[in-house]
Amino acid sequence: MLLNAYLTFDGNCREAFEFYQRTLGGEIVAMLPYSEAPDDEQISVASREMIMHARLVVDGHVLMGSDVAPECPAPFEGIKGISLTLGVDTPEEAERLFQALSDNATIQMPLEETFWAKRFGMLTDRFGVAWMVNCEKEA
Repeated sequence: MLLNAYLTFDGNCREAFEFYQRTLGGEIVAMLPYSEAPDDEQISVASREMIMHARLVVDGHVLMGSDVAPECPAPFEGIKGISLTLGVDTPEEAERLFQALSDNATIQMPLEETFWAKRFGMLTDRFGVAWMVNCEKEA
């Protein structure tokens, strides 16, 4: 079984996934607009270039997402109640990732040493996705 996160966006999925690829590395293996759906005539002109499905693979881990088109029966309400966690091996990598994700972000907890981690920080990025960056201390 694979357990993957699937994020929804309000029209900026492509921008978010390109940012995540630059920040996290990996490869975008899918970036399908609604215009490529078999029944694309049901999609409004405004929604045709919105992303129906995106998939980023980073070191064997998968992050997926899409834009919520106006035609979708469930309207976009933002991403709530979840944080994506990046566990890294070095404080330097934690600092690099936190700094990159911090661009136009809201910082909930600055990246710092804690009793359990060499570095830990929390933020919500410019796309509304909550992140935790964690570099644990040795046991």
